[in-house]
Amino acid sequence: MITNVVNLRVMVVADDILTRAGLAALLADQPGCTVVGQTPAAPDLAEQVPVYNPDVIVWDLGWDSAPALDRLADVGGAGVPVVALCADEADAAEIWAAGVQGVLLRSTDTTRLVAALVAAAQELAVLDPALVPALWTAPSVPSAPPIDPLTPREREVLHLLADGLSNRAIAHRLAISEHTVKFHVNAILRKLDVQSRTEAVTQATRLGLIIL
Repeated sequence: MITNVVNLRVMVVADDILTRAGLAALLADQPGCTVVGQTPAAPDLAEQVPVYNPDVIVWDLGWDSAPALDRLADVGGAGVPVVALCADEADAAEIWAAGVQGVLLRSTDTTRLVAALVAAAQELAVLDPALVPALWTAPSVPSAPPIDPLTPREREVLHLLADGLSNRAIAHRLAISEHTVKFHVNAILRKLDVQSRTEAVTQATRLGLIIL
């Protein structure tokens, strides 16, 4: 059970001004939540994050997630966990692969949203149950071993991914930069021929690279 966090500092991101204001008002009414800023997904969003100094970011991606994917990756590398809200499962795998800490449907209720933000701030991965099938798709035939072997460092990162650690937590554990972690994660996805961190763990388990 996730414990309550006193004065959780939340930054709200959404291009639609009504959605942004609505989320901000909703969260401001929740005990222990303080909305420290609300902004559209501007090109310089990653640079704005330190100004607000949030514990966690909630980002409503609207009805079309694709335009925000690059900015998600940039902000995800800024060291603040992001919980993304998406319309459906269509882009869920790409959103997850962008390095967010959590993915929920836009229709999620307030209780689940607040719990997700608290969990993300504690560096726990959060997924809407309805999105799990989109991220955990088993192939009909066994996959062949990866062509390129994983380096020792990539294996370390893979094991930490399996433990559910965020890029920031992995960087801290291995005493490397988050940029380097993102580089290793991308290399792992490429070598295992998968699209998301979850699929990487699943594929690595099938290949015997890790044991859960």
